[in-house]
Amino acid sequence: MKFVIAPDSFKGSLSAKQAATAMATGVRRVFPTAEYTLVPMADGGEGTVAALVAATGGHLVPVTVHDPHDRVVTANYGLLGTSNTAVIEMAAASGLQFVDPATQDPLSASTYGTGELIKDAVARGVDRIIIGLGGSATVDGGAGMAQALGAHLLDSAGRELPHGGGALTRLVHIDLTDLDPALDRVEILLAADVTNPLTGPTGAARVFGPQKGATPAMVATLERGLNRLATVVKRDCGLDPSRKPGAGAAGGLGFGLLAFTHARLKRGIDLVLQFTNFAQRVAGADYVFTGEGQVDFQTQFGKTPLGVSRAARQVVPGVPVIALAGSLGRGVGALDDDFTAIFATPSGAKGLRQAIADARGDVALTAENVARLIKRLK
Repeated sequence: MKFVIAPDSFKGSLSAKQAATAMATGVRRVFPTAEYTLVPMADGGEGTVAALVAATGGHLVPVTVHDPHDRVVTANYGLLGTSNTAVIEMAAASGLQFVDPATQDPLSASTYGTGELIKDAVARGVDRIIIGLGGSATVDGGAGMAQALGAHLLDSAGRELPHGGGALTRLVHIDLTDLDPALDRVEILLAADVTNPLTGPTGAARVFGPQKGATPAMVATLERGLNRLATVVKRDCGLDPSRKPGAGAAGGLGFGLLAFTHARLKRGIDLVLQFTNFAQRVAGADYVFTGEGQVDFQTQFGKTPLGVSRAARQVVPGVPVIALAGSLGRGVGALDDDFTAIFATPSGAKGLRQAIADARGDVALTAENVARLIKRLK
């Protein structure tokens, strides 16, 4: 028998690799001689680097960069073991983990550090960069990222704008003379799970700004700045990706990458499936296990377990797919056609802290009990 085990992380308790190992541990107690293929998964957000590095035998690269408020920090990106590809989570340098209620300032938060990660990967000669757009502390339209790569964003006096979305209201001219020419030879794929445009009622400032601590007055300033950025990009660079679905991802970083590099937007789970060679690994599977921290009605809109199930059944039609989750939310019934069964993993009533502490053992125990059912029914 062949078991393919491909979960996302159980946020706050287990990484995707840890979750996969726990599931395999439980199933192996019942089927010790079976074949096991572990493929940790992600959807382009947190855990994407770890999942792809683990699945391909790659490694992490530490880089000294600037966080959203220009403090010097160390951030990692991954180099895959199966291709000349780098994978970057923008949150590694520009994420919410670097700010708290006392330090957050959405007007000055910048994606400059993400640009530094991209610059380092390009300097290493990679052919391709996958960038996960999620978890950002920024609403600067990717301006800081562009500045790190050599673009000059200038005010009416020809001075470089300071970092942050608030300064974009003073943008007059963009000079790309010093933009890193090596970017032209690198394929850049953007992993996004949102379709928001850059500006407007569903744009980066109005939808995501408040999540990053922006007051209504700050949101208005950020919206003006993003509109100004889109206007100047259209005039000086000859293109306008501001209305493209996903341009507003990560505080508008999607727009900046579409505007200043040859980037293309993709669904995060599709990229992870592609670069883990999931189709090849799932071939011949008798059972597929997947899962994440919570499975609910949102899972049907392209989250990792659904992507795994549909990809597996394209290769092995009718293969049983079992999802394990730390909790089951409303609307799980909508997933009946995509999963053979869905199980919650907690072993009893317990508080959140205890559930997190018990997660590894509980996932293994649930997987073991599912395997016992499989054995009895065979």
